[in-house]
Amino acid sequence: MTTPDTATTASAVASPSTAPPGTPRRLGSLGPVGLVFAGGVSVQFGGALAVMLMPRAGALGVVALRLAVAAVVLLLVCRPRLRGYSRTDWGTVVVFGLTMAGMNGLFYQAVDRIPLGPAVTLEVLGPLALSVLASRRAVNLVWAGLALAGVFLLGGGGFGDLDPVGAAFALGAGAMWAAYIVFSARTGRRFPQADGLALAMAVGAVLFLPLGIAEAGTKLLDPVTIGLGAAVAVLSSVLPYTLELLALRRLPASTFAVLMSLEPAIAATAGFLLLDQALTHTQALAIALVIAASMGAVRTQVGRGKQARVEGGS
Repeated sequence: MTTPDTATTASAVASPSTAPPGTPRRLGSLGPVGLVFAGGVSVQFGGALAVMLMPRAGALGVVALRLAVAAVVLLLVCRPRLRGYSRTDWGTVVVFGLTMAGMNGLFYQAVDRIPLGPAVTLEVLGPLALSVLASRRAVNLVWAGLALAGVFLLGGGGFGDLDPVGAAFALGAGAMWAAYIVFSARTGRRFPQADGLALAMAVGAVLFLPLGIAEAGTKLLDPVTIGLGAAVAVLSSVLPYTLELLALRRLPASTFAVLMSLEPAIAATAGFLLLDQALTHTQALAIALVIAASMGAVRTQVGRGKQARVEGGS
């Protein structure tokens, strides 16, 4: 499932953090990889929990709870300052929050109608398309074709096996994810540390609270619903953001990006274990094709960056 942390760290991939001298490496090379994998598992199992919560609070209610709890946690942790920013800075963070809210709202509408694995697979097409367009290399047409083949299989040749409205919501969430990555990078350049993320999360929460209240009403005040919503926020936002932030200090950007491409497979596993959403052989093949396309696009982009650095230094 798409999350603010995932998109934020996607922008970090564009300019990765490097480990400072003397960083402990007691966990070995598998340490940061394990952190990223744990973050991905947390995100997708949080998404599965959100699906289980939807009968109690509805899709919009779940989004409102998740954004509100995550905003409170991040604001308390980051304590961002509110003065000293220009109108352009605030405009950027507001758009960032709007794309975040739209991304989450559309995605939860999707998983309310189609299985988690296919929903994440369709959503991943947004960042994949952004990578292909940004690279402008002919080889990326191969990855785009591979991804389209996966989508064709996933939809049974016309989305006959999936609710078309749910598939459209997932594709819309993917488009918002791509926009989120762009504005995440812009916000990161204008705000220190995670201050911009915390402020954008607050914007998204304020936007969605009226929608959640309109759909769920007093159900949002139920202690069990609040508790489950808090769990979704922690699993889908707070915990994975922390894990990925730690991993990026010692993990190459290329490895991190490839690991993020495995999210559809993790989502399918979470859907199977928690929601009893079994995949057909065709759907499993479709997800594998999209994962392969994502990995190929990432490797191509990273390889281009390395070549440019070599040519620039010669």
